[in-house]
Amino acid sequence: MTTRRSDTTRAAILAAARERFATDGFERATIRAIAADARIDPSMVMRYYGNKEALFAAAADFDLRLPELGDTPAGQIGDTLARHFLHRWEGDETLLALLRAAVTKQAAADRVRTVFATQIGPVAARLAPAPDQAPTRAGLVATQMLGFALCRYVLRLPPVVDLTPDEAAGWLGPTIQRYLTAD
Repeated sequence: MTTRRSDTTRAAILAAARERFATDGFERATIRAIAADARIDPSMVMRYYGNKEALFAAAADFDLRLPELGDTPAGQIGDTLARHFLHRWEGDETLLALLRAAVTKQAAADRVRTVFATQIGPVAARLAPAPDQAPTRAGLVATQMLGFALCRYVLRLPPVVDLTPDEAAGWLGPTIQRYLTAD
């Protein structure tokens, strides 16, 4: 019974934290507000997660949901991934909150590094002409996608914000393709 109650409490805390971080951002979200949203005492949040950074890292555990690329023609992988990333950024406030926090908070930056390394790394390893280049190639893909997301969704640079998803994919796709597959 205790395990179920603790699992339920953890789930409630994480759900409240995701919503609060997405709405308020890392800086303005408070443990007290998250606890109130979860309908628990703030000490319970601290008991399970220790501090706000650790809670954020747990709440920001996300899957990029990368597409299966097995049937994708080799020359269209960059475009496919660019379109996928654009779609993910457009609809996920938690992803944007994580990006905002990663600029100033170590735990969030660590989380972003882990997500991109563990999820893009295997794609790069499958596609890179030289397997030892996979980490570098995955990192370069991350620079494109994170840099674009920062400029479009956080800094809101007008030329970048004004691009349609097709136009953005047209610019990003060839670069991602080159990073993953070029000799």
